[in-house]
Amino acid sequence: MSNPLLDLAKARRNGRPRGITSVCSAHPVVLRAALRLAAKTQQPVLIEATCNQVNHLGGYTGMTPSDFVGLVESIAAEEKLDRALLIFGGDHLGPNPWRSEDPASAMEKAKAMVAAYVAAGFSKIHLDASMGCAGEPAALNDATIATRAAALCAVAEDTARDHNRPMPVYILGTEVPVPGGADHVLDTVEPTSPDAAVSTIAIHRDIFEKAGLTEAFARTIAFVVQPGVEFGSDNVIQYDPFKAARLAKVLDNDEMLVFEAHSTDYQPEAALSALVRDGFPILKVGPGVTFAYREALYALDLIATELVPGYGERPLFHAMEDVMTAHPKDWQGHYHGDERALRLQRHYSYSDRIRYYWNRPQAVRAVDTLLKALTDVAIPETLQHQYLPQFDTGDIRSLSAEDIMIAAVDRVLAIYDRAVNQTAV
Repeated sequence: MSNPLLDLAKARRNGRPRGITSVCSAHPVVLRAALRLAAKTQQPVLIEATCNQVNHLGGYTGMTPSDFVGLVESIAAEEKLDRALLIFGGDHLGPNPWRSEDPASAMEKAKAMVAAYVAAGFSKIHLDASMGCAGEPAALNDATIATRAAALCAVAEDTARDHNRPMPVYILGTEVPVPGGADHVLDTVEPTSPDAAVSTIAIHRDIFEKAGLTEAFARTIAFVVQPGVEFGSDNVIQYDPFKAARLAKVLDNDEMLVFEAHSTDYQPEAALSALVRDGFPILKVGPGVTFAYREALYALDLIATELVPGYGERPLFHAMEDVMTAHPKDWQGHYHGDERALRLQRHYSYSDRIRYYWNRPQAVRAVDTLLKALTDVAIPETLQHQYLPQFDTGDIRSLSAEDIMIAAVDRVLAIYDRAVNQTAV
């Protein structure tokens, strides 16, 4: 099977644009939903891991790239998904996890991480060296970024050859939305200027060629730009095709490239379809799917509170509040306001920082307690209407609690699936 990522630019040129959803999550329920959908549609599925989440030192999930591949492949086998339909991507691969260190040290660790990703079988590599390290400005210039990206690319190329892996395709570029969403209310987000996009592409091409990486640059399929989409803690900026029109026209001058759209979470289907149509066909989603997972869990927590004797008063909610307040590192600095505002954001923010806590033992125990409490318990239709109104009653009457969680994630992924496979009129 040919790599579908290589066909995105050609599809746009031929007037029949199509896209692909990039599922950026390590949560097993999200992964299962994505792989189950792919098994049903028989379409390729792109699963991505980020540098902070998964790296050669473990990341915040405790998984190395090979661990992550093993997890996804085991779920794929359970869902009877053809391995040929599975694509692994590495997101923001660069010195970001070690940016508090000096540049040389951070880059050495980034090179080791890139090598681990490619050796494990990741074939879509986003090289992101845009953030300054110790003693450097927070934002670096394009030449420095491209030079560091080329150094990482050389490692990826050597590793692919040494491990007899397919040569990777690359995503480059520097104008990346804040990972996980902005930390404040947004009024507007301006798309990348066309001149900046043209300059970024030209500088990377020149530096890669001077580094002897012309062949690798020819496998660069996309640059990351800001199409004007973003979400903050409490609001979402929707895609405006008119504002991004001049940026999209940049692609008319380079037939081999498309743009990659980050932070597309919570966009309506029409906006996602328009992004694909306009040249942003790689649609990344992460917090949006774990947000749907959390919504379903909290609904089930309320249902069990109402329905199961001895279950208690929202014990899952209170367990998550306890673990987040005891370990605030992953939400402090992202949420703002008084104690009431912080409490609401910890649980319900679009930024979904709660996703960093689901693998903690206290959270795992609370979810297990919930699932056991609802085992073989028939949920009355009236409670379904009250707490899970997004589902038709007939859709979930026969589902287990775990299946309801997967179905909640699947509702989000289905929107993306429709958007990438048919463009807006």
